[in-house]
Amino acid sequence: MKRLIITLLLTLSVSTVAQSASRSELMAAAKQAQSTSVSTSSADDTVKANWQSSNYGPVQNQQTTQKDDDIQPFGYSLFQGGFRGLRSDGLNPNYRILPGDQVTIKTWGAFEMERTLPVDAQGNIFIPSIGPVNVKGTPNSRLNAVVSGAIRKTYSDKVRVYTNLQGVQPISVFVAGFVENPGRYAGVPSDSALMFLDQAGGIDDQLGSYREVSLLRDGKVISQLDLYQYMLKGELAHPQLQQGDTLLVTKRKPTVVVKGDIGRTFRFELKGAKTQGEEILALTQLDPAVTHVLQRGTRNKEWIAHYLSLQDFTTAEIADGDELVFVGDSKDQQIVVKLEGAFTGQSNFVLPKNTTLAELLTSVPVDPQETNYQQISLTRVSVAERQKKALDESLRRLEATYLGASSSTAEESAIRVREAELISQFVQKASQVEPEGTMVVTNQGKLSDIRLQDGDVIHLPERSSTVLITGEVFVPQSIVFTPGKTALDYIEASGGFSQHANDDNILIVRQNGEVISAKDAPVKAGDQILVLPKAGTKNLQLASTLTQILYQVAVSAKVIMDL
Repeated sequence: MKRLIITLLLTLSVSTVAQSASRSELMAAAKQAQSTSVSTSSADDTVKANWQSSNYGPVQNQQTTQKDDDIQPFGYSLFQGGFRGLRSDGLNPNYRILPGDQVTIKTWGAFEMERTLPVDAQGNIFIPSIGPVNVKGTPNSRLNAVVSGAIRKTYSDKVRVYTNLQGVQPISVFVAGFVENPGRYAGVPSDSALMFLDQAGGIDDQLGSYREVSLLRDGKVISQLDLYQYMLKGELAHPQLQQGDTLLVTKRKPTVVVKGDIGRTFRFELKGAKTQGEEILALTQLDPAVTHVLQRGTRNKEWIAHYLSLQDFTTAEIADGDELVFVGDSKDQQIVVKLEGAFTGQSNFVLPKNTTLAELLTSVPVDPQETNYQQISLTRVSVAERQKKALDESLRRLEATYLGASSSTAEESAIRVREAELISQFVQKASQVEPEGTMVVTNQGKLSDIRLQDGDVIHLPERSSTVLITGEVFVPQSIVFTPGKTALDYIEASGGFSQHANDDNILIVRQNGEVISAKDAPVKAGDQILVLPKAGTKNLQLASTLTQILYQVAVSAKVIMDL
């Protein structure tokens, strides 16, 4: 079997990264920090005030640009739904008959009649030869049964009866309290309270309550409506409205502001003066990553702040004026890293946090005849970000130095124009380069046993018998490695330098990501030879700057840019 487990602790001498501080030093620092935190009450009050005003604390408020006064109450858009344009016709099966309604009756068989009869003030319809029949409060679905039963008390069972609610009596309902336009509005008895509230312009967002709308009849409250039930569950049950009823929107109840990692920031209204966190959780759509809640508010005129897990928050007391910031604050205990190159087995690994490179590689099966395990490299997102930042800063300095320079003569001005064109084109190309973030973790047969980070990609290169020649040569190609040949020999075999080549700036890129000058090291199998271009300008200072950036791009991205 040629396969084996990479035991780098045996094949490579591991150079362990030294710890930045001993345990005793860390303990001493912790004690000093603890003693420093003890201060006078006045200083503590100042810290509280600064934290409260600046949103400092265990977490940073992600929405500090939005003032609490500008946060809309939950349900503020409810009355933009067009309720006033959806008036009921009163003919639904659950409609209950009221005085003033019109009922059409048709009979045939032993007794024939066709009449449209009004429901009088006592709730009766008067059928000739039968007398008054009380239908007040009868659901529309049972109207035919009630009328048929009354007729058949006088006539035989051979009488057939058909009834139809021809029309309903319009009513007017008063809408009062904290609405935009209090007044008297018309509708029909089966209309929803939402239709009348909509006609009144909806609830006042700053003053009115969405949790308590009273339905009054003859001066008495017969029902309390909670509009949150409609918004969350689509339910709004209330008695059928009657002429002269009043919908009274009461004063807004206590509220809390909910923000952070949630679907949308809202001001939620509480049912009572206080509640528990579970009510807020039922109202709020949390992001999946939320783990904690920062609660800020006042109790008995004293400022309070608590940082609670979601479990503890369910039973926490919530009061008027509280601000609740939901955050994801999990301490990940696992990382995911990826392997690329010549190896067998899985490519992605879920590892405990603080796993080292050697600890992972000792469990990776490889064929030593195929894998060049002495040339391992690693790419890391944070390194790529730093390389990109450094490149962008170099380009910014290049533009600041040369594009703003003044000219004293027409000839010098023409030269500046040509240089500006060169620089602009160069910056445009270079700004599109994305560094790889390569970390050289092997050097002269030694492995740096670094701690892995989430997102790391480890490269196990395949053993190669060729050398790749790229950049400013006439025929970029791969050539079989021959011991003893220099970089110039391989370049000559590729047709020699192009007319734009900088023959003083030749780089060798090892399989482990190391970039060195061809003057300082021999060529090895698997290497890449990079021939950089020369700067197309007679300005020696500008040429030097461009060459430095070309070198920076070659090292970070392993590519050669054209000029």
